[in-house]
Amino acid sequence: MEVILVFLFIIGYLLITLEHPLKLDKSVPALLMASTMWAFLSIGFNLGWFSVINESGAIFNISNGDLELQKEGFLDTLTSKFSATAEILIFLIGAMTIVELIDLHKGFDVIKSAIRTKSKVQLLWILGSIGFILSSIIDNLTATIVLITVLRKLIHNKEERLWFASLIVIAANAGGAWSPIGDVTTTMLWIGNKITAGGLMEYVVIPSVASFVIPFVIASRLKAFKGDVKIPEVHVSQEQEKLLSSTKMLYLGLGAIIFVPIFKTITHLPPYLGMVFSLGVVWLFSEFIHPEENFDKANNKRYSVHTALSRIEFSSVLFFLGILMAVGCLEVLVFGSISNVQTGTLRFAAESLSNAIPNMDLVIILLGALSSVIDNVPLVAATMGMYTFGVDNPVWHFIAYCAGTGGSMLVIGSAAGVAAMGMEKINFIWYLKKITWLAFVGFMSGALIFIGIEHFFR
Repeated sequence: MEVILVFLFIIGYLLITLEHPLKLDKSVPALLMASTMWAFLSIGFNLGWFSVINESGAIFNISNGDLELQKEGFLDTLTSKFSATAEILIFLIGAMTIVELIDLHKGFDVIKSAIRTKSKVQLLWILGSIGFILSSIIDNLTATIVLITVLRKLIHNKEERLWFASLIVIAANAGGAWSPIGDVTTTMLWIGNKITAGGLMEYVVIPSVASFVIPFVIASRLKAFKGDVKIPEVHVSQEQEKLLSSTKMLYLGLGAIIFVPIFKTITHLPPYLGMVFSLGVVWLFSEFIHPEENFDKANNKRYSVHTALSRIEFSSVLFFLGILMAVGCLEVLVFGSISNVQTGTLRFAAESLSNAIPNMDLVIILLGALSSVIDNVPLVAATMGMYTFGVDNPVWHFIAYCAGTGGSMLVIGSAAGVAAMGMEKINFIWYLKKITWLAFVGFMSGALIFIGIEHFFR
């Protein structure tokens, strides 16, 4: 009967990957998959078909004795999984709100106005460097959206812009991999107490830099980046000009997000509480910042947190809810035994995979390559249930790197790539022919550097 739950997950996952052909928001199959799996698990548990295992290794089954105790154990296990998922969602909502608030105050226009060069190569490196750094602060998806918005103001030639947008995806994914707040997957690992902010940055930053720099060095020699770009003179209206609050909100918002790891270090509280604190501080200051001369409080709603909240893509938040709860269901479902000890489905799969491919580095590289086809969120969520390595074990750092940068190899392989694809209508085959090899070279270069550091410098 356990195979039925695995089958439900596979069906749901296939529907998620076919989002574009089906013209169906991926949140729909994710939510249906999670609720259906837990419903079937609950029915099967109460009929004695299934056993569940909690984080402490305790097994619950209706036939084990005290009926009420077993049912209570099942519900406590469900509550624990939902609590872990909610921590990630609250963190993401807080970060997304701060970013939207910065954007409302045109804070990112400060970055746009600072770019003056006409050289294609210089512009490539400026945008790539900003993307690499910015994605580590506000996440790779948001950094990609911001930079492509800036790019549209700088380059009007569609073909030229495709090249820049694609390289920005590589830089943003590389930058997000070494920061606990730079990618959803690193945030999951951080909140899940698999990595620390310091440990991740110490061991992943150099491979991440390599996965960004090496493709950019090669791209700088390509014909597409030879010569200059013609940056048109654009006369903006008063509405589009930088606001009085732009610089203040940019620094305040980014500073608040950066403060979250510091808050965790000082208080030893979970990261989502740090994000709640940062959001509260930014919200407080936003009430007293005047975006315009002679600011009329009647216009305050245009620049308020309420407006920022209305701009958040909550369908993505619900997608993460569905995926994480579905993976949690597989994690607690007892599938088999390892050394005569019953284990959850994902743990059982991990042992089977390790027996088939005994080299863990190769397993993780394959997972990274797979993340270019399959969303890296459920992949990382699955590994968190599969492996029991300690905090800051090299395995977790390597998973963070490979899952974060592997998605660059296909335009559909990361949230940043999908955003760029939607904004610039990047053709899948064009990206495959022109960009995939650059992303692969960067990915493997960083992976080999990480393995070298792990074996010779730890």
